[in-house]
Amino acid sequence: MATIDIVPAPVRPQTRRRGARLIDLEAINMLWQRDLTRFWRDHTQLYGSLARTVVWLFIFGLGLRGSVHVPGGLSYLTFVFPGMMAMAVIFSSFQSAISIIFDREFGFLKEILVAPISRASIVIGKAVAGATIATLQGTLIFVFAPFIGLRPSPLIILASIGTMFVSALGLTGIGILIAARMRTFEGFGTINNFIILPVYFLSGAQFPIDHAPLLLRVLAAINPLSYGVDLLRGLQDGFWNYGPALDLAVVCAFAVVMVGAAAVVFAHEEYS
Repeated sequence: MATIDIVPAPVRPQTRRRGARLIDLEAINMLWQRDLTRFWRDHTQLYGSLARTVVWLFIFGLGLRGSVHVPGGLSYLTFVFPGMMAMAVIFSSFQSAISIIFDREFGFLKEILVAPISRASIVIGKAVAGATIATLQGTLIFVFAPFIGLRPSPLIILASIGTMFVSALGLTGIGILIAARMRTFEGFGTINNFIILPVYFLSGAQFPIDHAPLLLRVLAAINPLSYGVDLLRGLQDGFWNYGPALDLAVVCAFAVVMVGAAAVVFAHEEYS
């Protein structure tokens, strides 16, 4: 009698488990609270962000204020102040994404992956937590505003907070996109620095880009952070490179695309 060999079909990772909602608000809130609790227990990021602001704003800023021509009649310290917020946001956003690797190393990631939670909810929870932490650090920069002669109104502060949060969502999305494929902290740190510095310095956060070489202006124009910095600077100083409508459109689209891309990549990754 002939025998029939039955070969089981290969098991593919599921992007959505049976019984799991695509967007689970309870799971998102749990992940958000967990990452914020871990942030409050370790103030290293917070102290580092404040120290970095003092160094760049009051040491480098004072040293460069006579060497950099700022259009619009602004002082260099006033011009660079929104850039300090962008610096806090970009560093904190990428740093928050490293929690993906941390959770994998200590087994927490495996626990939430076997739970009836969609991977999209996991990514959104991580992205919202990272954006919240980054926005908190960026908002603290307002403490230094009186020292450079800025008196932003409460409405300007709220609008700036919203801008930082949406920008941070996109930046955290990039961080998650990278961390999803990384297996070591060292590997993530290398890629992290390779991306952060060019993105930051090509955003116009530190220097005006209107008189820069054409290549740098083109790179700045395709850099999403440029529009976040321009929106912050326009709100606080009244100086725009691209205009508020374009800035807001690009920042929002950047956040949606990056978090969506991170969710897609995360859903198709195998985690052991």
